[in-house]
Amino acid sequence: MTSSTYTGPAVFGYETDKPRRVASISVHTSPLATLGGKDAGGMNVYVRELTCHMAELGLPVDVFTRRTAPDTPEILEICDGVNLISITAGPPEPVDKNQLFELLPEFAEQMALYSLRTGVRYDVVHAHYWLSGWAAHLLKRYWNTPFSLMFHTTAHMKNVVSPETEHETQLRSLIESKLVHLADSLIAANPDEAADLIWREHCDSAKLCTIPPGVDTDLFRPLDREACRRELGIASSEQMVLFVGRIDPIKGLDTLLDAANYLKAHGSPARVHIVGGDFGVDGAPVGPLAGLAAVAEERGITDSLVLWGSQPQNRLPVFYSAADVVSVPSRYESFGLVAVEAMACGTPVVASRAGGLIFTVEDGYTGFLTPIGDGTAHGRRIFELLENEELRRSFGRAAHVAASRFSWPAVANSILHVYERLAEGHRANLCCEDEIFAGAV
Repeated sequence: MTSSTYTGPAVFGYETDKPRRVASISVHTSPLATLGGKDAGGMNVYVRELTCHMAELGLPVDVFTRRTAPDTPEILEICDGVNLISITAGPPEPVDKNQLFELLPEFAEQMALYSLRTGVRYDVVHAHYWLSGWAAHLLKRYWNTPFSLMFHTTAHMKNVVSPETEHETQLRSLIESKLVHLADSLIAANPDEAADLIWREHCDSAKLCTIPPGVDTDLFRPLDREACRRELGIASSEQMVLFVGRIDPIKGLDTLLDAANYLKAHGSPARVHIVGGDFGVDGAPVGPLAGLAAVAEERGITDSLVLWGSQPQNRLPVFYSAADVVSVPSRYESFGLVAVEAMACGTPVVASRAGGLIFTVEDGYTGFLTPIGDGTAHGRRIFELLENEELRRSFGRAAHVAASRFSWPAVANSILHVYERLAEGHRANLCCEDEIFAGAV
């Protein structure tokens, strides 16, 4: 991709030296959303970090999301070289993501009009999640620009581990199957996801790259445990188990409560600190967090839980460094960002043997993996670490080293290679040769 002096309106189909710029689409959630709230988690971090690291590599990015408030500015700067563009599609208010599909034609049209109005052209579109993938497909009628798609999670993988009442819609499953073949490039977060797309969806392996998300190893690094505990008001002697994430069934909160029950039944004084969810104006938990608190009360383990609500990302290293063990009991994770952030801070992890966690947490070396949904096994492994300081330290040191594989510069360079191949017209052999997952299992 080469720079151009052309600054006039975008005229698609007219061959010029195109500006080096990428359009990133995140329809249903903004990369600036508060983490731990509804629909705000690892994907938000991924979009923000990837685009900012792309800009550091000299590739400006515009991130397009749907406007959810009437007073939201059209353009906000995320970081130097990255703008967040809010597109009006439907009412400027929150809409359940299962109702967003019908707004995608308007979203794509408004993106095209923004480009025409501003004269900005894009070499590549990078779509995140199935809704954004369909928007990128619709954009082809206006731009004819190649698009890369990362699902982050798929309906099939979520449905496999979820009860029928929590299954994803048939529409999502259908659209994802179509997008596997419509996208010019697919990025899978882990080898299991890549294999599933190839064998179940018959994805063309030549356009599929396995590139995990990254972790900010400058932000997420070991901090002084005692200083972090003082900042949080946690006693030095307390046994602290930490959960970070959305209060969502897919995150395995039922397993976490079972594990907390196991710890209490076996005489452990440990407290489980939960970062995520929301509080009302009266300071009481609301929504899913209130439901979690109610279940804990029914089980008689309220005194074992500490609810923190959602926290800004830059404060998470304090929590990770203060904790003795981080619990990631998810039913499914395409990557397991929380696990890798904790590892980067030198804290051992007990995680479910689910999705990408198999490739990020090295069982018996950086932490433990337990069967999905088995709260007893999860609690037993947490108990083992809490009772063995030497093992915690050993796992923590190994975890810190292992997390360095997932640095954002390495991830961004791998994806930049995909962008460049797409912009040059290639539709096969898009991946770089480096294997970020090498040695992970």
